[in-house]
Amino acid sequence: MEKIVSLCKRRGFIFQSSGIYGGINGCWDFGPLGVELKRNLKNDWWYVFVSQREDMVGLDASIIMHPSVWVASGHVEQFHDMLVDCKECRHRFRADHLEGDRCPDCGGELTEPRAFNSMLKTSLGVSDDTAVHTYLRPETCQSIFVDFKEIYSSSRVKIPFGIAQIGKSFRNEVNPRNFIFRSREFEQMEIEFFCKEEEEEKWFDHWRECIWQWYLDIGLHESKLRWLEHPKESLAHYSKRTIDVEYDFPFGWGELQGLANRGTFDLTAHGTHSGKDLSYFDPESKERFIPTVIEPSAGADRACLAVLCDAYDEDEVDGEKRVVMRLHPRLAPIKAGVFPLVKKDGLADLAMGLEKKLRKRFATFYDQGGAIGRRYRRMDEIGTPFCITVDYDTKENGTVTVRERDSMKQERIPMDEVGAFLDKHCGPERVDA
Repeated sequence: MEKIVSLCKRRGFIFQSSGIYGGINGCWDFGPLGVELKRNLKNDWWYVFVSQREDMVGLDASIIMHPSVWVASGHVEQFHDMLVDCKECRHRFRADHLEGDRCPDCGGELTEPRAFNSMLKTSLGVSDDTAVHTYLRPETCQSIFVDFKEIYSSSRVKIPFGIAQIGKSFRNEVNPRNFIFRSREFEQMEIEFFCKEEEEEKWFDHWRECIWQWYLDIGLHESKLRWLEHPKESLAHYSKRTIDVEYDFPFGWGELQGLANRGTFDLTAHGTHSGKDLSYFDPESKERFIPTVIEPSAGADRACLAVLCDAYDEDEVDGEKRVVMRLHPRLAPIKAGVFPLVKKDGLADLAMGLEKKLRKRFATFYDQGGAIGRRYRRMDEIGTPFCITVDYDTKENGTVTVRERDSMKQERIPMDEVGAFLDKHCGPERVDA
């Protein structure tokens, strides 16, 4: 894990927020490569689960909502962590993260657990005495429930259908840890899928299969994935059933995504508290009912971390250690590096022209500094799947050398076929999320 964190900082994937001021715990910035990786991952998720389905629509709702939303949802009353303090070293811990009854840091005696609401408070208003107190949203799904009637009325969708959203959420985590796995500001990729109660098991199984396949399709090894069923006694207040996809991180198994059957809890609660009718009218059966909700909820940051952990590898090339990120080409921040073998004899001009042409369709990078082997290593370390070298043969016959990252095999192809080659191996460009 230390090697991955170090690489992320050194190569501009992820680094701590406000670093020049000592950083802020639980907050992270995605650098030039990290933002492209995360954007590719979100775009792929949106493409698979929204754009390519006929039963999905999207939403991009505000982060700050009416404070009554969080009363109706149960967060004000229920969204608590049980905390304990060490009487000796004063360190604070979540009670459910401790294995024994002594402080894990110094062995001291712990206080009795007490409740702590983990929502982040904020205020709306021009002065403190008139400001309205509310919260930064701890999850993205509540805006979907609040906007449910507006969405299905305006878009004319019919049950069963889903509403998807990608957006920021905030939780005042007591003990952020394990890099970006548990942080105070994070991004969620959530779907609320509305169906009839008698079809809830069918759709639960459907989404279970879709979720699992997507993680395999973005390159995660199946041996590092598993399902974990939540026992009934530990289910959240809204849940009829919840299972998690977990990934075997270097620090142990951790949740990547939850799949919950939320029943009719949310629409019923918001309808009761707002006084508005949030039922659905079926024009074919002429019946009115509150739909059941199946919720696939994924963390974009955690998915990025799993992808980075899964891709990190070390091998040996010509007696030297090579660090390589074996990212799926569809997720790689840079699809191809373009190099001239040497800077002279017009090779640099040819290479720059090729890179400029490819850049219109793909994320590319031009590099003419240092030995060609060193340039390959720099691309390997950030997960670039292909390196294209313009050499003297290019001037003679119009072909270039394409070198593949994982096998390091090289082949010559016509320069005017490089775009089609990248299309084939890196997948189609995904629509923006």
